Amino acid sequence: MAFGSFNHHRNPGPMADINVTPMVDVMLVLLVIFILAAPMFTGSVQLELPKAQAPATPSAPAATVTLSIDGKGKIFWNNDPVDQAALDARFVAAARLDPQPELQLRADKDTRYEIVAQVMAAAQSNGLTKLGFVTDPKEKK
Repeated sequence: MAFGSFNHHRNPGPMADINVTPMVDVMLVLLVIFILAAPMFTGSVQLELPKAQAPATPSAPAATVTLSIDGKGKIFWNNDPVDQAALDARFVAAARLDPQPELQLRADKDTRYEIVAQVMAAAQSNGLTKLGFVTDPKEKK
């Protein structure tokens, strides 16, 4: 189809050619962006969570319960070893107290996250709402 014809009396029809070059350029740019961004979504980050520094709690609750989990996954309620059934019973009894005690969770850095998540879920499902994590403060250099 000629774009610059000298015949002005002819009605030009709709242009049948579509220029796909800009669309291809945009698609190639998006492809490059996705190729560069894909490794960021699949990479893992090495973390060491146990050390943290935070200000002290402004007001102390009526009672606190220290729940410790060692590196092997053994659970201790105020330094007394407990199994899962006894832990659930203690969660129910602590949830009935008024005011509820604060549950201070202390987990060894070698503890599997799955065990910590299960303990937190058990505490929440049995009615405990106050949960805090105890960590070692950062070492100052």
